[in-house]
Amino acid sequence: MTTSDADARLATTADVADLAALLDAFNREYDEPTPGPALLSRRLADLLGTESTFAVVSGSPLAAFGLVTIRTNVWVTGGIALLDELYTVPGKRGRGLGSAIVELAVLEAARRGAGEFEIEVDEPDVDAHRFYARHGFPVRDPATGDRAFVLRKQIGDVTPGAH
Repeated sequence: MTTSDADARLATTADVADLAALLDAFNREYDEPTPGPALLSRRLADLLGTESTFAVVSGSPLAAFGLVTIRTNVWVTGGIALLDELYTVPGKRGRGLGSAIVELAVLEAARRGAGEFEIEVDEPDVDAHRFYARHGFPVRDPATGDRAFVLRKQIGDVTPGAH
């Protein structure tokens, strides 16, 4: 059976090294710190072995991924899934890989019992806003019109060994 580039599937432990390389490439493309693929591989191997973290991948060889964590929450039964990362290599963008990943990620989070799905997007990234809105994630609450914000403060070294 052949698969198209836009087929998405859950990552397995066999994908960890490729997934770490993509995650490293993602941060490097956007001039963000990265501890490098070796450390990322170790972290991913640990995290993907839990029910609270999963990755969705697409492409052969892997060309896109989404990384999701689920955290407990007092207000939301089953917790809140957060799309921590979504990345497609530059040469494969615009082919539906990201859409396939988001759709499967939402389905998998629901299967794992999450009651809500969140995505963080920087304010100036209007392309990402449009992309996520097409998938049911508006910038403004449809009921109130309020804009969504995520506030963040770094309280420790989150990427030791970053370069």
